[in-house]
Amino acid sequence: MNDHDWLRLACDLARLCPPSQTAFSVGAVVVAADGQEIARGYSRETDLHVHAEESALAKLSPDDPRLPGATMYSSLEPCSKRSSRPRTCSRLIVDSGIRRVVMAWREPVFFVDCHGAEELAAAGVAVVEIPELAEAAREPNGHLIPDGPVG
Repeated sequence: MNDHDWLRLACDLARLCPPSQTAFSVGAVVVAADGQEIARGYSRETDLHVHAEESALAKLSPDDPRLPGATMYSSLEPCSKRSSRPRTCSRLIVDSGIRRVVMAWREPVFFVDCHGAEELAAAGVAVVEIPELAEAAREPNGHLIPDGPVG
């Protein structure tokens, strides 16, 4: 599979999220350098506050040797601010050793002013945005932003 296929899978995972009025529905997939999926997750998968990237990373050992060569595919820009956990998703990704993130949709200023992509890039993580999949990422969040722009 290629970046578009993995990111589309992440967007599909976002549809599994229980709807929330206080958080976006997001899907995430971690893919090793050899192209094999090693974890996946979605928002609110295990509790009401878990984010997709956090859920996927929790399924891996922090010292998993595949993480430094892996790519995180996320339907939404990884968070840079949060009140429900001590570490943001952008920090979890940096701390995991992942050095590449592919995302579909920049988080709109709705709950917080997110700068996850900038934080990741500043930490040396390559960030790839595939905006043609932004609408697929926005769709499971239509209850929050029914007519909002995807950008």
